Amino acid sequence: MKNSKKTTKKATNKSSDYISAKDARRIAKENRRITDEFEKIKNRKNVPESEYTTEMKNSNNLLEVENLHTYFFTDIGVVKSVSGVTFNVPKGKTVGIVGESGCGKSVTSLSIMQLVQRPQGQIVDGEIRFDFDKAIYDIVKIPTEKMQDIRGNEIAMIFQEPMTSLNPVFRIGLQINEVIELHNPEMSKEDVKSRTLEMIKMVGIPDVEKIYKMYPHELSGGMRQRIVIAMALSCDPKLIIADEPTTALDVTIQAQIMDLLRNLKDRINSSIMLITHDLGVIAEMADEVVVMYAGKVVEKGTAHEIFHNPSHPYTIGLMASRPGIGDKKSGKLFSIPGSVPNPVDMPNYCYFRDRCDRAIDACNGEYPPQIFLSDTHMVTCYRYLKDKGEQND
Repeated sequence: MKNSKKTTKKATNKSSDYISAKDARRIAKENRRITDEFEKIKNRKNVPESEYTTEMKNSNNLLEVENLHTYFFTDIGVVKSVSGVTFNVPKGKTVGIVGESGCGKSVTSLSIMQLVQRPQGQIVDGEIRFDFDKAIYDIVKIPTEKMQDIRGNEIAMIFQEPMTSLNPVFRIGLQINEVIELHNPEMSKEDVKSRTLEMIKMVGIPDVEKIYKMYPHELSGGMRQRIVIAMALSCDPKLIIADEPTTALDVTIQAQIMDLLRNLKDRINSSIMLITHDLGVIAEMADEVVVMYAGKVVEKGTAHEIFHNPSHPYTIGLMASRPGIGDKKSGKLFSIPGSVPNPVDMPNYCYFRDRCDRAIDACNGEYPPQIFLSDTHMVTCYRYLKDKGEQND
C-alpha cells in the first residue's frame, strides 16, 4: 500500500513538471514561426525612414517607453520578462529604475538598446520613442542596420560587470579607440587617440598614457569601471543607461563613480537611466523613480514622492527592508515573504497579491489599473481605487 502511494506521488510530480517530446517539438515549432516573422521584419534592407518616424507625447522628454512587451520564446514556453512597461526620461534628468532581481530592469534597458538576445528574445509590442533632434524615431521599428549607428553614439550603456564588459586580450586604448572610430570615420588616428586620452583623463584616472597601453587585468575594479564609463561617454551620448554601475565595488569607489556620473551628465548635458538595487543610490542620484515588479511598473513618481510617500505594498516592503543608520533594533532585517510568480505562466490578477499583507477583496479581480495619486505619482493597487471612473489605462 505504501509503495503504491509513493508511485502515485512520483507520477503526479512528473506529470506537473515534465514536458513530453511531442510538446517540446510543438513549442519549438511555434517559437520558430513567431521569431522568424519578427526577424524578417528586423533584417529588412533600405527601410524608408517614414516607417519608424514618430512624435513625442511631451517635448520635454528625451525618451518615452510606452506599453513595452519583451518576451523570450523558450523550450518550456514564452517568458514574459517585460509586460506593459511605461515610463519617460525627461531631458537633463536622472530616472532611477528599482526592483528585485528578475523584475525586468535589465531587459528593459537591453530593449532600448536593441541588444536583447535574438532570435529567442523579441520586442513583441510597444513603442520606444527617442528624440534625436533632427527627427524622432521609434526604436522598436528601427531596422538593425540603422540601430548600429545610434547605439553607442546617441544612446550609450554602462554594463553592470566591468570585469566582463572589457575584452581581456586588447589594450584599454584600442578598445576606446574602436568606439570613437566607428562613429567618427572622418577622424584621423591621431585625433582618435587624443580623444581617447581626453576621455580617460575626464573619468579621473591619472597617468593616461600608461593606462592607454595597459590590459584590463592590470587595472583595479574601480579603474575598469571608469574605463567602461569613458567608453560609453566617448561620443557624447544624449542618453546614458547605467545598469548597476557600482556592482562589486566597495562603498568608497561607489560614491566616486556616482559623483563622476553626476558631474559628467551635467558636463555633456545628457540624461541618465540608472538601474540599481541600491535605494541609497536612487535617493541620492534620481530625480524620478520607477519601481518594477515581475515585468511591470507598479509605482512611479518623483524621488520625493516615492521615498516620503511609498504607496504600493511592494514599494513599502522595499523601503522597510533598508537597514537604518543608528537603528538600535535587534534581529533580522525585514524581508518580503514568498516568491515572484512564474514568468511563463503569469496570473491574471495582481502579480504581488500572493505576497501582499495588505490585500483586499478587490485584489481577487483582474490586474489593477494605473491610479494617479498626483500628476506625477502613479500606483497600480486597488487600495487607492475609490471609484471605477478613476481608472487610467
